[in-house]
Amino acid sequence: MIQLIPNTPNNIAAFRATGEVTKENYQNVVLPEIERLLKQINHINFLLVLDTELENFTTGAWVQDALLGLKNLAKWNRAAVVTDSDTIISFTNGFSYIVPGEFKGFKKSEYDEAITWVSEEAL
Repeated sequence: MIQLIPNTPNNIAAFRATGEVTKENYQNVVLPEIERLLKQINHINFLLVLDTELENFTTGAWVQDALLGLKNLAKWNRAAVVTDSDTIISFTNGFSYIVPGEFKGFKKSEYDEAITWVSEEAL
């Protein structure tokens, strides 16, 4: 499931993924929050804390994730993924080279740093 993370800066969309992540999670939680953010600041600052394995994302969830990225390709400002997987951190860091916006992976112990980084404006 994906849940909003409370008590985060208003200029970011912050989520925690646990257990199985489904297409419906994206449709009911992620997309409305992204729409709110786009109406408010016209770009996306995105934080995802992974408290589940990538294998727990259903095919429908991956499709929704890809559609979110493609639909809003020019709107990405900063995106942070918080996980203890070095592979996911490296993959996330590589996105900055191929798509607009800045993408950065953080260890779970760096959660506060991730919040600060993603809520700042990219240079």
